[in-house]
Amino acid sequence: MIDPSDLLATPNPLASRYTRFRVAERLLFTGHSHQAWPDRAFDGQVRAFHDAAELADGKWERAFAMADRVRRGFAGLLGDVPERIALGPSTFDLVLRFLSGLPLRERPRLVTTDGEFHTIRRLLDRIAEEGVKVVKIPADDAPNLAPRLATAVDGRTAAVLVSAVLFRDARIVPGLRDVASACERAGTRLLVDAYHALGAIPFDLADQGLAGAWVVGGGYKYLQLGEGNCFLRFPEGCDMRPVATGWFSEFDELAAAPAAGRTPYGRGPLRFAGSTYDPVSHYRAAEVFDFFEEAGLTPQLLREVSLGQTGRLAERFDALDLDPAVITRDRSAPRSMYGGFLALHSPFAGPLCRELGRRGVLADFRGDVLRLGPAPYLSTAQLDAAIGLLGETVSDTR
Repeated sequence: MIDPSDLLATPNPLASRYTRFRVAERLLFTGHSHQAWPDRAFDGQVRAFHDAAELADGKWERAFAMADRVRRGFAGLLGDVPERIALGPSTFDLVLRFLSGLPLRERPRLVTTDGEFHTIRRLLDRIAEEGVKVVKIPADDAPNLAPRLATAVDGRTAAVLVSAVLFRDARIVPGLRDVASACERAGTRLLVDAYHALGAIPFDLADQGLAGAWVVGGGYKYLQLGEGNCFLRFPEGCDMRPVATGWFSEFDELAAAPAAGRTPYGRGPLRFAGSTYDPVSHYRAAEVFDFFEEAGLTPQLLREVSLGQTGRLAERFDALDLDPAVITRDRSAPRSMYGGFLALHSPFAGPLCRELGRRGVLADFRGDVLRLGPAPYLSTAQLDAAIGLLGETVSDTR
């Protein structure tokens, strides 16, 4: 088992498990966007090819077993059961199915924030063009965002869609249980985007007061699962009938004649099923979930490491004493109120990010926010090196 202090040192012993991504040789600070895959992920991809070559169309029994492992992995992170986890290649596919099942004729109103990731933002913007009222609550005051969302819920609201952690600046949105309570009273669905929480922050649904919520997320970021591994968690007793439904929902009854009348839906996760998909991503994810379990990379340990790493980045950044008109950070809350990356505000975020890339620091930016996302395989020396290069970049570009 790994001790958190071991991962806050130089060298980082975990780096030896990521040799194909050469994490010890590069300054990879896009950990909030996409982390490196452990070497075990390669084994999963190779096994997927072998099964396809050996079994041809008979591979699906093994592919479905891999999907079951992925469901168990996501369910474990949420403190839930795999029977309430539907899988999809992207959050777009799953949010689309969720939206298509809402009673928008009877409740033509949606509540969200202006800080949602582009998947939700774009879909809701387009729905608004069709006459559905979309209310966007400003997300700039994260500590008080949940009460404002709860107040906005009424009897005509079909759903509330909100992030657990804001993707632009890493602020955690506290008090989502209050939004859940308001939704329950009004008969409104609540969809929580937990993509920026899982793998960086423990997110047990019971602890969060979200047993009755839909939750969407995936493994491309902190969980190191790679593309194609997203999920939609639905609450117990879910009877939603998404319009965007695929024939895999009927997979268990394909031999029967098509039934007349209302379109039937499969049991459990099959309610939100699509159609034929590439199972390679699930083979890869199953290996990574096993690796995390064997290495003891629990949500609690990962949070401790993340806080240690982002805290060090923040301290080293402060020590540079840079001109706040050029670049600064939000110091209004402790690091415990932020997710897994350091957000630096600058009117020159784009040019700084590009210059950092030329100097070997892979980061990204959103608008005027430069984002530095560490990962559990990075060493303390790599954290310090990245901040040192940032200081040089700011000085050279003034």
